[in-house]
Amino acid sequence: MTLVVAGRRIWRYLQELTDETAYERYVEHARKHDPQAEVMTRRDFERCRMDAREGDPRQGFRCC
Repeated sequence: MTLVVAGRRIWRYLQELTDETAYERYVEHARKHDPQAEVMTRRDFERCRMDAREGDPRQGFRCC
């Protein structure tokens, strides 16, 4: 395994760890479930995710 390949794998792992790949997983799931369905934009997806996170007390309430 070259250093470049190892670096890419580490980068992908860090993206998974910080949940940066949530949008890609959402799009993949939506396309698999219904290929004709309209998919939210990344901006709308992140807004929806943030609203859900802030609205659920189990996720931790943010006042600011």
